Amino acid sequence: MRRFGLIGRVLGHSFSAKYFTDKFEREGLSQECRYDLFEMPEISCVEEFITTTEGLVGFNVTIPYKQQIIPYLTSMSDEARNIGAVNCVKLYVDGRCVGYNTDVDGIRISLDKLLGCAEVGSALVLGTGGASQAVQYVLAERGIPFSIVSRDSAKGNLTYADLSAEVIGDNHLIINTSPVGMYPHHDQAPDIPYEALGANHYLFDLVYNPERTLFVEKGAARGAHTLSGLDMLYAQAEAAWKIWNE
Repeated sequence: MRRFGLIGRVLGHSFSAKYFTDKFEREGLSQECRYDLFEMPEISCVEEFITTTEGLVGFNVTIPYKQQIIPYLTSMSDEARNIGAVNCVKLYVDGRCVGYNTDVDGIRISLDKLLGCAEVGSALVLGTGGASQAVQYVLAERGIPFSIVSRDSAKGNLTYADLSAEVIGDNHLIINTSPVGMYPHHDQAPDIPYEALGANHYLFDLVYNPERTLFVEKGAARGAHTLSGLDMLYAQAEAAWKIWNE
């Protein structure tokens, strides 16, 4: 049996196992492929996971290990190295453990869907983790200037206290890369002045569970264009599947 999975600290929110289980059933692979969730209290557990999981071909990586996984890898793709974060790992038959970043595939597709032909002058990126690194990479690709918003002033260009109505008005693309609003905390949303949003704003939430987060709902109520993280989830999963089967 070929084994795949997702590692992270808490995985109750994840749709990945269902996505791949359904995929395996559709494609007649249920008897030869299996995808599981592997919660790990700390990243050091990945060493035993890799060496003891029989049939392991590859796995995905989520919060908070997309950056912490790097020292445990043999190498990384150029893109993952440039981003500084890994969400997909492939185990090669020669013993190599190679990291990739397929989040960028999902982010590119999602921004195409959200923005269409619209042009935005600048963006706010909420959060500083591995997903934020991938978002920053794609925004730089597109030539969209951005500011990073963090609760810690040492990690971002702005703190949430800096997000005045004027700042929101100057940045028409706002991307939430933080876990705020993720199940089971669906009653929470990033602390931004939603009253400053309007029809010329575009909100992208990387959170996909729930599909319509409070961040998305608050933006839509002000007339903003919104998109959840489901399209990103599906696109990055398919990109990972391609890597595992190359």
